[in-house]
Amino acid sequence: MAGVLLWVVCPKGNATALLSLIPRSGKHKRCRVHQKVKFSTGVSAISSAVANPARSSEEKVYDVVLKQAALVKEQRGKKPLDLGTRTETDGFTDWDLLNEAYDRCGEVCAEYAKTFYLGTLLMTPERRRAVWAIYVWCRRTDELVDGPNASHITPRALDRWEKRLDDLFEGRPYDMLDAALSDTVSKYPVDIQPFKDMIEGMRLDLRKSRYMNFDELYLYCYYVAGTVGLMSVPVMGIAPESKASVESVYNAALALGIANQLTNILRDVGEDARRGRIYLPQDELARFGLSDDDIFRGQVTDKWRNFMKDQIKRARMFFDEAEKGVSELNAASRWPVWASLLLYRQILDAIEENDYNNFSKRAYVGKVKKFASLPVAYGRALMGTSKLF
Repeated sequence: MAGVLLWVVCPKGNATALLSLIPRSGKHKRCRVHQKVKFSTGVSAISSAVANPARSSEEKVYDVVLKQAALVKEQRGKKPLDLGTRTETDGFTDWDLLNEAYDRCGEVCAEYAKTFYLGTLLMTPERRRAVWAIYVWCRRTDELVDGPNASHITPRALDRWEKRLDDLFEGRPYDMLDAALSDTVSKYPVDIQPFKDMIEGMRLDLRKSRYMNFDELYLYCYYVAGTVGLMSVPVMGIAPESKASVESVYNAALALGIANQLTNILRDVGEDARRGRIYLPQDELARFGLSDDDIFRGQVTDKWRNFMKDQIKRARMFFDEAEKGVSELNAASRWPVWASLLLYRQILDAIEENDYNNFSKRAYVGKVKKFASLPVAYGRALMGTSKLF
């Protein structure tokens, strides 16, 4: 995500006032749920799984999917979330500050993700604000390694960012944008693991610029994008009438994140190469008679076209898998997800239209096609749950 690094820090007095609105660790829902699903304190489920080389990346990630799904299933078995209830505070000013924090998140979303932002306006106010808070945290995290200050980011800086994450999940936000997310995770069955895994993806970007095979690349795509789906499902909600399993809906959300990241990678081959990075499976390049040197030369050859056709086919398969789950979401949440999915799929079309030249031409979806996609997305959102599961 390109753009200005977002560090909006509220004055110390305002930060103190915001703290009164966030449940303390003793009241946090996730502490109780953690015990139920047996999370190990401070240890990444995926990081520990990586130590077992016999398991594929998909198997490791599925462990996290199951744990996230368990949180939602537990919540669905209880009475509906009362998102309108306010915690007792010392005064109205505190709520003004929290509302201001959410409004700022909405402004950031509107500036950097215009189409998605328009779709969120169809959600209930509570879900909309929560999605904004998650989006802003993900953007800020991504900006650490891809923003204007990326050259100054060290592993220790990411460790500090992860400590801030731990604090906001415990009701101790550092600034107003943290406060919005801290309030969100206190209301929804959102677990910290996908957030930690996204930070792990940023660590990979600091130390790794090649991926030997798709298994390695899949794990990276999960870290930096698949995690967003796992964060979002509890907020967007699953339709009450859905017959799909919670796990299948999470799998579809994960597939959408993987598909989006694969599309980013294929769109940005030239840009990444100029930064010394190649996010393409080395073994698959070799199978098509290609090497890093071919990518750095940036020439579109028949070998490159054939390789790209194979990569695009795989990305579309992940989009196909993702489509199965969008219709299972809460009715008010479907449109922005459908819009995002359809627009991103068209980037793959644009790569083909550019004759697979992703070295010097950036594939993008023009405004006319974007606007034409919105009613299509809205129509699909109205179709209701599917019978695919």
